[in-house]
Amino acid sequence: MDLEILGRALSTLPADDDHPYRTGPWRPQHTEYQADDLEVIGDLPADLDGVYIRNTENPVHPAQQGRYHPFDGDGMVHIAGFRDGKAFYRNRFVKTEGFTAEQQAGRALWAGIAENPAKSERDGWCARGRMKDASSTDVAFHNGVALTSFWQCGDLYRVDPVSGETLGRSEWGGGFPSSLGVSAHPKPDQRTGEMLFFNYGTDAPYMNYGVVDAHDDLVHYTGIELPGPRLPHDMAFTENYAILNDCPLFWVPEALAAGKYVSRFHPDLPMRLGVIPRRGDGSEIVWFEAASTYVLHWTNAYENGDEIVLEGFHQETPEPEDTGNGSMYERMFRFLALDRMGTHLHRWRLNLRTGGVTEERLSDRISEFGMINPVHAGIAHRYTYAATGKPGWFLFDGLVRHDTVTGAEEHFSLGEGVFGSETVMAPRVGSTGEDDGYLVTMTVDMNRDLSECLVFDAQRLSDGPLARVRLPERISSGTHSTWAAGAQIPGWRDADRAVDTLAM
Repeated sequence: MDLEILGRALSTLPADDDHPYRTGPWRPQHTEYQADDLEVIGDLPADLDGVYIRNTENPVHPAQQGRYHPFDGDGMVHIAGFRDGKAFYRNRFVKTEGFTAEQQAGRALWAGIAENPAKSERDGWCARGRMKDASSTDVAFHNGVALTSFWQCGDLYRVDPVSGETLGRSEWGGGFPSSLGVSAHPKPDQRTGEMLFFNYGTDAPYMNYGVVDAHDDLVHYTGIELPGPRLPHDMAFTENYAILNDCPLFWVPEALAAGKYVSRFHPDLPMRLGVIPRRGDGSEIVWFEAASTYVLHWTNAYENGDEIVLEGFHQETPEPEDTGNGSMYERMFRFLALDRMGTHLHRWRLNLRTGGVTEERLSDRISEFGMINPVHAGIAHRYTYAATGKPGWFLFDGLVRHDTVTGAEEHFSLGEGVFGSETVMAPRVGSTGEDDGYLVTMTVDMNRDLSECLVFDAQRLSDGPLARVRLPERISSGTHSTWAAGAQIPGWRDADRAVDTLAM
């Protein structure tokens, strides 16, 4: 391994930290590395070509008011690159405005999710305002760059997909909606080059939807009227439509009026699914009512005759009961454990002719954070690759391949004390089928105090990894990721660009 340390962040976290999401598998990193010619155990496929990019909540300061939530951590991108049968690694903090300000101040300046926003020392960002935009939730790839985002809206930070360097905020030809920003999970469409997105806030119309074209210019933006402030997290799209949602888990209006952000699930209300033409005006949206639940992540949607087929993870218990047992942390973070929420892969069929909705559970296995072959986004797909969770914790202990046509499943357990990340499907160079490619994920191995990037044959998950790529340090557990094929990265095969980028 050819290793170079590029920088370190100032951290004021206590040496004897006992917070469960700042220690153990969630122990943060504060060193930025450039590592080439990584050690590989096994055989790294020569036709795996591109970069796996994972975002991570990575705190550097204690919470302002002592109630740290794992979503408060600063964004850090981890990049594992594959080219010509070799691998490299980069990790960088996302240099957001908030991260830079707190590095200069040497302390937290903004309240976290579980704290009183009125006590933030400076004005802030996000759907509720007065929060730091950590850009630590999602990462997508569009127009040649990676884009990091925050779950309650904010700026999109542009990141070099090879070096990990922060390139600044998205501007969209001057059209970026800076007053609200963009929610996590903007949706790139590889067939058109477009990217679809939404945002939300506490003022009417409460949601907006838009489209960015292949040249990174905002070409469509329209308001979506909702009954009040909501907490949507994800969206889906088909060839002709975008699918938005109004789930019955949202801020309590009475608390919101008092400046408090307390969310509650309302089982007496249906989940509403909004279908709008991709360049449609907000008045054109058609709402469908489904059984009450909350959906954190959708996997895909596609058109089938008069129907839109929508798939995602249905929650049996969107608001897990506080039994009063356990520590403050255990009670506070009961909303993060997949088993407490009861997340299952689910299918909704929305009939555009009759307005009816039919539903079916696709799996009895608890899983979430599903990925598909990105080439199939918006069109019919068969396979979803998802994570299984350690009971009671926000940790991924295995991978599962769902066959949504036959119902068959393949599962791989990472083993006791080993935890993974959201797993991308990387199509093989020259691939000819939906599952013709590789699954890539990063792990945290508490037994050996190390991290690896694992590569699986997407068709043979249960066989275990083809290759284990050793990373220079044990990384923090993390969630969302994306894949950028080498052919999509500007200059990836240009000799000068490749050498210069890998030497940054």
